[in-house]
Amino acid sequence: MSEQVTSRRKPEWLKIRLNTTDNYHYLKRLMRSESLHTVCEEARCPNLQECWGALRTASFMILGDTCTRRCRFCAVNTGLPGEVDKLEPLRVAGAVRNMKLSHTHVTMVNRDDLPDGGASVMAATVRSIRWQAPECSVEVLTSDFMGSEEAIRAVVESGPDIISHNVETVRRLTPRVRSRSSYDRSLEFLRIARRLAPDRVTKSSIMLGLGESFEEVQETLRDLRSCGVDVVNIGQYLQPTKNHIPVRRYWTPDEFGRLKDIATEKGFLYCESGPFVRSSYHADTQFKGFQQHLERLRAAQASAQPPVSS
Repeated sequence: MSEQVTSRRKPEWLKIRLNTTDNYHYLKRLMRSESLHTVCEEARCPNLQECWGALRTASFMILGDTCTRRCRFCAVNTGLPGEVDKLEPLRVAGAVRNMKLSHTHVTMVNRDDLPDGGASVMAATVRSIRWQAPECSVEVLTSDFMGSEEAIRAVVESGPDIISHNVETVRRLTPRVRSRSSYDRSLEFLRIARRLAPDRVTKSSIMLGLGESFEEVQETLRDLRSCGVDVVNIGQYLQPTKNHIPVRRYWTPDEFGRLKDIATEKGFLYCESGPFVRSSYHADTQFKGFQQHLERLRAAQASAQPPVSS
C-alpha cells in the first residue's frame, strides 16, 4: 500500500464516546490525592473515557511526568526531570489496592539522566504491588534503558507477569519518529527479556499511520516474533497536537483485522489490532484471554501425547 497524506478530518470509526461517570471522577480524585501520573492523561490517550469511566482501569506512569526524550509522536512533557520520588512505588501500590485491580499496567517516562534509567524504581514498584496487592497480576512497559542488560535484569527479577517494550514503528521511520532510540536496540531489549525470563510473557506495540507500508508492518511483525515476543498490539497513531508529526493515513478497521490474522499466522499467541488499540488497551482482559489461550494450547498438547506404557 502506497504512502499518502490523509485529510485532516477523522473517519467515522475514530469518533470517541464520552463517558465521564462516577468511576471517572473517582479515579481522577485518587490520582490527584496520591500525586500520581497516568499515561492516560499525560499522553492524551483516546481511550481515557472508556478505561476510567466504564472499565475503572488506569495505566500508571512512574518517575514523574517529564521525559528526557522528545519523540515526535508523544504528548508527554519533555525536559529535565525532577528528583526521583522514593515513595512513589508505595503510592502506586496503594492505589492498585484501593482500586481492587486484578491486573495493573505500569509504564514510565524515559530517564536517561539516571545511571540505571529508572529500572530500580520500576522494580521497586512491581515489588510494592506484589506486597500490597498480591492477587493482582502486573504488566510493565519500560524504556529501552539504552540497552543496559543490568537494568533490564533488575526489572525482570522483580517478577512482572508481562514485560513490554514498544518498537513503536517500522525500521525505516524510527529515526524520524523516535528520539534517541534505535529499532535494533528495541529488538535486543525484547531478546534479552525473553532470555532472562523464558517463562514470562513479552509484549510490544506498533503505531500505524506514520507513512509505513503494509509490507513494512509485516516485516516488523516478523522481527518481533524472531525475538520471541508473545503479544503484539497494533493501533492507529493520532496526532496529539499540531506540533507533533502529522498522520499520513488512517488505516481502516478491515486492514487492522487483516493484520490481526497475519499476526496469528506468524505465531503470536495474542494480538489486539484496531484503530483505538494502545499499549495498555484492555490490558486486564487481554491478560486473561492470553492465559485462557495458553491453557487451551497446553490441553491440546497434553491430549496429543502418546499414552505412557506401564
